[in-house]
Amino acid sequence: MNYIFGPVPSRRLGLSLGIDPTAVSGPFNDDRRADSKVCNWNCAYCQLGRTRCFTTARASYYPPEAMLEELRETLATDSARNIDWITFVGSGEPTLSSDLGTMIRGVKSMTDIPVAVLTNGSLFSDIRVREDLMSADAVLPTLDAGTEELYRRINRPHPNYNFERIIRGMIAFRARYSGKLWIECMLIAGVNDDEASLHDIAAAMKRVAPDEIHLVLPDRPPAEPWVKPADEDGILRARTILGGVARTVYPAEVEFERGAIQDPLEAAAAIIARHPMSNEELARSLSLWGVSDTETAIRMFAESGRGISVERHGKTFWRAP
Repeated sequence: MNYIFGPVPSRRLGLSLGIDPTAVSGPFNDDRRADSKVCNWNCAYCQLGRTRCFTTARASYYPPEAMLEELRETLATDSARNIDWITFVGSGEPTLSSDLGTMIRGVKSMTDIPVAVLTNGSLFSDIRVREDLMSADAVLPTLDAGTEELYRRINRPHPNYNFERIIRGMIAFRARYSGKLWIECMLIAGVNDDEASLHDIAAAMKRVAPDEIHLVLPDRPPAEPWVKPADEDGILRARTILGGVARTVYPAEVEFERGAIQDPLEAAAAIIARHPMSNEELARSLSLWGVSDTETAIRMFAESGRGISVERHGKTFWRAP
């Protein structure tokens, strides 16, 4: 499987089958891996690490038909019976794919499973992007700051972007979109969880008027080691200031599934390229997938170069090399 991964546990979407619309090298003339992160931001908290391919250009990364064929195969497996959502996410910013609208409509024609798109929202100022997203059942953009200064500190965007442009793009999208608009706000200790920062974020959220605000924490290894999750006081402060539509979204306790990929180590590699796993999650998943000696399998996984281990608050996680 090149474009489909999971199903994986999602904080907000139950068991989610992932589609990566920027999964291959596409138009880029370099030697980057197919699972390299392609994005127009370089967020300090990103669980995929620092951005490898920093771009603002929309492009076609692979023929949509190739992904739809993989989806047909996946939906025919036993694991498809438990899928709650089909989610466009993966190794970077989904809206950088100029085929995103075609892909969403193709998925909708194939199944009744609802479709979600996880995006940073940076391209909502482009009417073509807004049109591409109209068929999705839920769109989940990011808003971690309420000022230009904090936006640049946390999200570290390409210089072409500025905070006001992003807010206006979200407002334009909200004006026409009839699906669920759920905005994610990553709470970082000592950065955006203080009263002043949260009031700025609340003012920006009010302009966009999302259906829900999802407060999330950087629980997996971030791109920068100084990123720490807000404590309970910070979470309570955020919920109070952001109001009744805000809710805290804690990590899901759901088993990973390998979908249509038969080789357990290949399935694990496909997942961690887009969704890092703790060592416990990896061992539990391998066991679920029929591996009897998970300790040996994890050692082989590391030796093969499919994944690297990272320590976070005394806990081991696995992510793509």
